[in-house]
Amino acid sequence: MKIFYALSIILFTSLQASSQRTTPPGNTDPVTKVVKFYPNPATSYITFDIQKEEKQNYTFQIYNMLGKKVYETNNVTNRNVISLSEFYRGLYIFQLKDKSGKLIDSGKFQVSK
Repeated sequence: MKIFYALSIILFTSLQASSQRTTPPGNTDPVTKVVKFYPNPATSYITFDIQKEEKQNYTFQIYNMLGKKVYETNNVTNRNVISLSEFYRGLYIFQLKDKSGKLIDSGKFQVSK
């Protein structure tokens, strides 16, 4: 279990460092983030602020590190507060998709209880 925890921390640290890059390699245009989230790491809840267009319908999904979908909503507002009472400690990935399934934004966060 200690090895899994250590590998998770190393993976999270390397992913966090790569996600701080604002310009993808080979591209000179900065990436605009649509989703801002806090606090990270989270303990009891996490807030997602989404800069969305008024008439756009989005789907918001959260996956654990095993790839299992643990949360999904089609009722996305500008501010979404999600209770983490049913989440285990660990790393999670979120995805924001438009109605056609195109990925708009994604990221990762940590739950520490």
